[in-house]
Formats: sequence, C-alpha cells, structure tokens
Amino acid sequence: MTEMLRENVQSYPRPPALEPVPQRIMIWLGGAVVAQTTGALRVLETHHAPSYYLPTEDIQATLRPVQGSSFCEWKGVACYFDVISGGKIAARAAWCYDSPTAGFAALAGYVAFYAGLMEKAWVGDLRVIPQPGDFYGGWVTPNLDGQIKGAPGTRHW
Repeated sequence: MTEMLRENVQSYPRPPALEPVPQRIMIWLGGAVVAQTTGALRVLETHHAPSYYLPTEDIQATLRPVQGSSFCEWKGVACYFDVISGGKIAARAAWCYDSPTAGFAALAGYVAFYAGLMEKAWVGDLRVIPQPGDFYGGWVTPNLDGQIKGAPGTRHW
C-alpha cells in the first residue's frame, strides 16, 4: 500500500490544486461497497481536508439526483445526489461538477462523497474522519496536520 506522507493543510494552495491519488479508495454504506477505485483525484485547498473524487465507473451504489446546487469559486456549480446502497439511503451525500471550470476540467465524470454520511471510508489503509461541520466535504486522515476549517467559527476564514 502507498504510504501517506505528513501534510499540513495550512500549506495547501489557494487557489486549490488537483492531483491523482495513489492509494485505493473504498466507501461503504449499509454494509455494502458504495465505491472502490485506484483512479481517484483529490482537491487540496488551504485549511481544508482533501476532498476525494471518484470516477463514476467505479461507483457501485445508486446515485439519485436531488434538488439544489452550490457554487464554488474555483470549480463551478455542484449538483448533489442521494446515495443508495445496502438498503440504506444517505440524503444529499454526494456531489459532482458536471461542467467544471477549465482549471478543474479533470473532475468531469467524478463524484465526491461526504464521509460523515457514509458508514465508513478509507484512503489506502487509513480510515477517514469527516471534516468538521456540515458544509465542507473533506476527508481527514491521520497524516494531516494544521487547523482544518469547518468547526463552529471557522467557516468563512
């Protein structure tokens, strides 16, 4: 398994960077595999835990589109999905950028998941902890240092 090096979220760039993930990503819900891939991408942005995006062809769960969207100044307009797996439904638990901005064009055809709404998620052999709060979708792994935004009082800095 590819080891994850120490990283400080305060040294991540702004605007964010997009990079391939060498580790295998696995996600579960309802005791069933939602997705597993060795072809994920991750977005690294100052004070954020990385957000992991998985290719749609590696997703085994059903993604049901839901109403509403959000806007990211870097990536564009996000649309959302309910995730259905193992007899469970996780509401508004995944998102994608159907038409990402030019700098993030590689995200087209990829979907990200809120770790806190899944049963469990792994990056390599490290279990993921959801980024604090209910807005950001980053995945916290034990190799991360620095202050991660998302907890009360940190959303807009």
